[in-house]
Amino acid sequence: MATQTTAVPGRLTFLQVAIALQTLAIFFQAVTAGLLLSSSHGEVLHSVGARVMYGASMLYVLAAILAWRPGGGSPRPILYASGFLALASVQVVLGIAHKPTLHVPLGVLMFGLSVLTLGQILSKVSGVNRMRRTP
Repeated sequence: MATQTTAVPGRLTFLQVAIALQTLAIFFQAVTAGLLLSSSHGEVLHSVGARVMYGASMLYVLAAILAWRPGGGSPRPILYASGFLALASVQVVLGIAHKPTLHVPLGVLMFGLSVLTLGQILSKVSGVNRMRRTP
């Protein structure tokens, strides 16, 4: 017997926190990428940020699984989270291989996707559909 669970209005869920952490980690990576060009500490910060970003992507997968399991809802968020983890894996490989021509655009894509997902999740919680116009 599946029990439907809902979030308490005004409270953040684990999934929302995981996506927000992932988005923040990717933004930190963009900042530290700029520091790579101007500071000797940039490489260390970018390396640490890469580990945090990868961990945040894994946390997003876990949060998506835990959000899906109790309510028996759609497993689509798990697919998105797994796809994002795959992109993060490719990003790490490209960074280690020093391939900035692929690494940088993929990072921009990942940041955009993460912000988009965060916006969708937060708009569902607030009950506001900003994409839909009312007459």
